Amino acid sequence: MPNAIYIALIPLLPLAGFLLLGLFGRRIFKNNSGVIGTLLMMCATIISLYVAYGYFFEYGKVNGVYQKLIPFKYAWLVFSKDLSIDMGITLDPISVMMLVVVTFISLMVHVFSLAYMKGEERFSTFYAFLSLFTFSMLGLVISSNIFQIYIFWELVGVSSFLLIGYYYDRPSAVAASKKAFIVTRFADLGFLIGILVLSFYSGTLDFNELISRLTAPGSDQLKAAVTSSFMGISAITWGTFLIFIGGAGKSAMFPLHVWLPDAMEGPTPVSALIHAATMVVAGVYLVARLFPVFAMAAPDSLQIVAYVGAVSALLAAVIACTQTDIKRVLAYSTMSQIGYMMFALGVAKYGGENGLGYTASMFHLFTHAMFKALLFLCAGAVIHFVHSNEMADMGGLRKKLPVTHIAFLIACLSIAGIPPFSGFFSKEEILLAAWQQNRTIYWIGLITSGMTAFYMFRLYFSIFWNRDFNDHHSAHNHHGEGGGLITIPLIILAIGSIVSGFIPFGNFVSSDGSRLATGFHASFSIMPVSIGVIGILIAGWLYKKQSDKPDKISSSLNGLYKTAYHKFYIDEIYLFITKKILFNLVGRPAAWFDRNVVDGLVNFTGNTTQVISEKIKGIQSGKVQQYAIYFLIGAIGLAALIIYW
Repeated sequence: MPNAIYIALIPLLPLAGFLLLGLFGRRIFKNNSGVIGTLLMMCATIISLYVAYGYFFEYGKVNGVYQKLIPFKYAWLVFSKDLSIDMGITLDPISVMMLVVVTFISLMVHVFSLAYMKGEERFSTFYAFLSLFTFSMLGLVISSNIFQIYIFWELVGVSSFLLIGYYYDRPSAVAASKKAFIVTRFADLGFLIGILVLSFYSGTLDFNELISRLTAPGSDQLKAAVTSSFMGISAITWGTFLIFIGGAGKSAMFPLHVWLPDAMEGPTPVSALIHAATMVVAGVYLVARLFPVFAMAAPDSLQIVAYVGAVSALLAAVIACTQTDIKRVLAYSTMSQIGYMMFALGVAKYGGENGLGYTASMFHLFTHAMFKALLFLCAGAVIHFVHSNEMADMGGLRKKLPVTHIAFLIACLSIAGIPPFSGFFSKEEILLAAWQQNRTIYWIGLITSGMTAFYMFRLYFSIFWNRDFNDHHSAHNHHGEGGGLITIPLIILAIGSIVSGFIPFGNFVSSDGSRLATGFHASFSIMPVSIGVIGILIAGWLYKKQSDKPDKISSSLNGLYKTAYHKFYIDEIYLFITKKILFNLVGRPAAWFDRNVVDGLVNFTGNTTQVISEKIKGIQSGKVQQYAIYFLIGAIGLAALIIYW
């Protein structure tokens, strides 16, 4: 068993950074705040790598199966003998993998931000918020109790609210932070109800106990959860579905995805942190954490996970093809890739080769963290140089930003699924799992794969080729790539985007903890790779050189292109429902009732009391003679009552 102190230090170091920089950063540390936050994050990363090595190669495996270890557990709130909210640490393959991913990506963002955020007035506050976010995410992934994970889940929401709204003087940033917070609150309500349903039938909040009781054939808890129903649907299906609603909100799945593109109002390093390895994959992690319950006790919920993931992946890819803000293209790309992870979980089954989708989903989460963080940080370097997010202001930057150019190209090839880059290996496993279990989802995934290659290379050619940068900008207004603090994280993540695909991931992470042999299937990969190459070639034909071909094609598509450009008007539909229907039919009547009935009743009570008091206040005049008369009258009345009753 590992030393719990080492593991506890991983989230506690960022927490210390938050407290230190939040309380004293602006007054004492000032410009050194970034260095302090980065050093603490580096220590957390080193410890997480040490813990991962120990778990995977020394003490984690017993008889060929990776165990779920609980090195620390403290009963925080005890409700009954079997029901309590514990604060504990869980070590299993996915939590250990997430420790490495979150700390490593956060470290890269910390280093990059030293240069990118230099000169910001609230520099120390930014690093305090980064540390809080990292602490919250680390606490989430090592939680041993389903309510503990909910506590950190909400902390992640608060942290993202603070980071997205970092530029609080911009109305758009304030609106985006509120939108992200409110949309995910609706989803989190479903998550909370799901927790209550599952804990009620399982009689526990502990993850291991909950999974054991709700998956053991013939257990009383499983029988009760399956036989109890509402609207013809079993309680366990409702519980897992509501849990997934929480995950869908955090991971920006359709139709709860509307907050994601607006979250780009935060600083670009924040976008890298939120969209690469942390907040948006929390939903995927949640489904993976409870995967045995989904797969063995609630297969209908798992079907919903599969189809919501597939629809989200395709919808986001279509929208990404039309966007012109590079950060929004990457945001929809994230939504699409998270959709891949979700439908991979959805088509998986528990145990053995049927669990390929589970392993593929976690593998893609791991590789995606590398190349998506790289894409966002490269976008940050481009924006840092050009001072604009719009592709129309870019072009020909490969000579101005050579390191960024190569790093961005590597990331694009990886996300497009081109061998031998990391995204190819994880995406092929997802498509193979879909092919084996659900052909409809496979074809959706394949089409999405081709579109991903197209829109990513549309972005690449528009930024780094298309036209000469000096033709539309005065060169003297721009600096270089920003020095080592900008380029070093890009180089490290570019290496990670190349080599991470060669990790035999099935040896470490599988649905049942045992080794799952995965490999390269050349014959199967021909079609996905070919479609990806076709997408790249079309993007090159349209965008490598400046021409009117893209405008002609978009004009010919007319309504379809306009609909996709406006994100299928989903935001407008939400606004119509809330403003025209809910506000008018629910909000206004409720406000009238509150103002006239509730307030009226309270005011009537107060006014009545005041009138009565005005009438009777003369009784307490303070005159002794008057009190003596009252006393005499009372005594005579009482005597008469006794004598003549």
